Amino acid sequence: MINTSFLEKIAAVVIQNYETKLAETTIILPNKRAKLFLIEALKRKTHKTILSPDIISIEDFVQDVASIRSIDSIELLFEFYEVYLSVTEKQHQHSFELFANWAKTLLQDFNEIDRYLLDPNHVLSYLKDIEDIKKWGVEVENKTKLLENYIDFWKLLPLYYDALYNHLLNKAIGYQGLIYREAVNNLNHFSNTVSSRSFIFAGFNALNAAEEKIVQHLLALDQAKIYWDTDQTFLNDPYHDAGLFVRRFKESWKYYKSHPFEWIVDDFSQSKNIQVIGSPKTIGQAKIAGSIIENLITENPAGSLDKVAVVLGEENLLIPVLYSLPASVGALNITMGYSGKNNPSQILIAKLFKMHTNALSRKGDSYVFYYKDVLDVLTHPLVAPYANANHLVKIIKENNYTFISHNRIVELYGHSSNLFDLLFKKWENGSLAVLENISALLLLIKTNFDKDNEEEKIAKSFVYAVFKVINKLINYYTSHNHIDNIDTLHAIYKQIIDVAEVSFEGEPLRGLQIMGVLESRVLDFDTVIITSMNEGKFPAGKSQNSFIPYDVKRELGLPTFKEKDAIYTYHFYHLLQRAKNIYLIYNTENDGLDAGERSRFITQLEVEKQPRHNLTFDIYNPVLPSTAYQPMVIPKSEAVMDRLKEIALAGFSPSALTSYIRNPIDFYFQKILRIREVEEVEENIALNTLGTIIHETLKALYEPFIGRFISEEDITKCFKLLDEEVLKQFKVVYKEGEIKKGRNLLAFEVAKRNVFNFLKVELEAIRNGDAIKIIALEQTYQRELTHPSLPFPVLIKGNVDRIEQRNGKIRIIDYKTGKVEKANVVLKTWNGLTNELKNDKIIQVLAYAFMFEKEAGNMPIEVGIISFKNLKSGFLPFTFKEEKDLDTTVSEQTLDLYLKEIVLLLNEIFDTTIPFEEKIN
Repeated sequence: MINTSFLEKIAAVVIQNYETKLAETTIILPNKRAKLFLIEALKRKTHKTILSPDIISIEDFVQDVASIRSIDSIELLFEFYEVYLSVTEKQHQHSFELFANWAKTLLQDFNEIDRYLLDPNHVLSYLKDIEDIKKWGVEVENKTKLLENYIDFWKLLPLYYDALYNHLLNKAIGYQGLIYREAVNNLNHFSNTVSSRSFIFAGFNALNAAEEKIVQHLLALDQAKIYWDTDQTFLNDPYHDAGLFVRRFKESWKYYKSHPFEWIVDDFSQSKNIQVIGSPKTIGQAKIAGSIIENLITENPAGSLDKVAVVLGEENLLIPVLYSLPASVGALNITMGYSGKNNPSQILIAKLFKMHTNALSRKGDSYVFYYKDVLDVLTHPLVAPYANANHLVKIIKENNYTFISHNRIVELYGHSSNLFDLLFKKWENGSLAVLENISALLLLIKTNFDKDNEEEKIAKSFVYAVFKVINKLINYYTSHNHIDNIDTLHAIYKQIIDVAEVSFEGEPLRGLQIMGVLESRVLDFDTVIITSMNEGKFPAGKSQNSFIPYDVKRELGLPTFKEKDAIYTYHFYHLLQRAKNIYLIYNTENDGLDAGERSRFITQLEVEKQPRHNLTFDIYNPVLPSTAYQPMVIPKSEAVMDRLKEIALAGFSPSALTSYIRNPIDFYFQKILRIREVEEVEENIALNTLGTIIHETLKALYEPFIGRFISEEDITKCFKLLDEEVLKQFKVVYKEGEIKKGRNLLAFEVAKRNVFNFLKVELEAIRNGDAIKIIALEQTYQRELTHPSLPFPVLIKGNVDRIEQRNGKIRIIDYKTGKVEKANVVLKTWNGLTNELKNDKIIQVLAYAFMFEKEAGNMPIEVGIISFKNLKSGFLPFTFKEEKDLDTTVSEQTLDLYLKEIVLLLNEIFDTTIPFEEKIN
């Protein structure tokens, strides 16, 4: 039978042994979270009203002993920078950003040195000696300035340590290690002042040297008791990492020479169902966790989930797990915070930083924004509904503003609003002004929320979380004004926001518990579901973030990755210790960003399997549909048929017909539903835009010659106007887009080259005796098509690029900026003309011939294409190839055969029994 939980046992001891002096009793636990559970356990153990003992975490207790306030890592970095500037010569001083890169690692090392009560001068001079030995072979004359600075850095470490330590002590603030060292120094004074108090240390595993000293001191004075929660399976196995620390303490502490070691339990070997489940990727694990909980509820609908815990091996699984939980979960408690990184208000501030830092980094006097940054801010959900900037977004998109100056954006916005002014106020007056501006912005956003709306309450708490971070930064910058650089501010902001979590509200003692690994300390559950059981996640794996080498750490007794692994091992086995049903979920993918091989803990459970453990292994794979995608099929309703009649009356363009051949669904979206592509800023000129520019340039150059024959002088004039005309058309089509640099400049040059080459070919033809008369340019023609099999007449309507009379023939030309080969306009059989997409050019040019036929009179007609990527081939005429005969003239018979095929296509479009069916390439 598995024993009662550890906290129940502690509660029993407290009530039994300390009932008369509860007010003078302090219980010290590894974390704050366990306090609530212990109070609840105490409630259950007593039937009368009692004063609760003082229950605190070890860190708060050590702070009380030392009488020093703890400061966070960013404030510590600021304080250290102040110290660094005071002890470092001016010419060797680093900027804050450069300093922060190495200072964070150094502070971690200072912290470890202090927590383990080592002599800092010994350790830091040891590091300097190691570096000296490394560079031993370098001759004095070969020592570069860089190398000397490097050696000097190591020499200065003891000085940095002493200066920082004294600076912080004077202010009665400190980092964890300093507080621990001072607590040890202050131990005698503390124990004398609290001689009447009793201390109970409960649920610990790994203690650092300072904690060991404090606990042993109070044990020796009989002012304290310590209760471990260790299982004999781990304690008695000399190689089991879960018992690594407790074995050391049991053997080395003087106290245990004359006192019993409490408590050693035998819970792990009791009967347990352990199910190991593998699933590909992260989301698969979340879905499995959700389905396990659903099964638990189904099996016992009346039961509660108080004794069920979901322990997340990595925090980014929190949201997928929440989405995977069944609706019937009811009460829920989440002890982890929602990551500050994904907070919507943080995302807005990050976008604001990006917009302004990019503007500041651009050279020149004017403050210039990049359009994407501006649109990101203006379309953010916290801004868009209140900024009234839809017209500004529209102007930016329609006019292709790639870069837009501050003055221009204010001018285009047109009116003043507090929100807009705060968003786009220039960041030129230093970091403090920027922070105050952001703070005012967040307060303004807060006023837009509805007090009674539940969802907006959540949004407000997100805004508040960022507001707190900004205010913290304002405090830092007010007292440390020598770090005034927007890039540095951005870097610091990103670091703080990573740890600025938004807490969830819930019932801490009721319902399903969702937590991280560290939050699970001291707590016991009947059913445990652990996710991310992969190497690198659980356990976390090696990370050598220290200046102190591994072998030096070993020699000095500092913790290495071996000890960190042992801590993780203890947490894992403690979760399993009293649980009856255990689900271990891991990612089966071995490679990729979010993967790693199966955790060694699973292998260990398998290899060291206890006789009463029922261990099963499963692999869950998602069900894959037999078809990846089902093509869309849209039946033709009455409304669709009415719209088709409208199109037939207004005119079917050749491109509408070819779009139906390409994909009927595209035709349905574009022509029936009239869905247009969203207007976007074209940062780089798109191919269709380039095509429009070339078409319009040729139209403008040739317009003066309509109705007459062209001479050599006319073409020479065109050459002179070429550059100016292309630039003019660029501005008309591309509006405010940037064309003086980058890919757009290349596109501009390509457009000029294409038109220049076209004019060269034209000039060559005239010199060779061609008589060319321009009849029409970029003109719209239309002609009604009637046929007995059509349900109603259909207007064929289209825009023709150029019609000319050349050497006694009518020539209808379609310009293509893409590459077209001769084979694209050669037809061998009329059968199935409209079934093949490769015939789209032929369908298009013959439609032009049909539309112009009556106006051509008796003159023979040629239709074809001029491809700017294939100008050397010149005019590519439509050709019907029958065996060896080639016919380039479009006769009445040709058009009849063509129309027969077009009628078949139109009948298919108008047939109510044939739906619009998507083609998948």
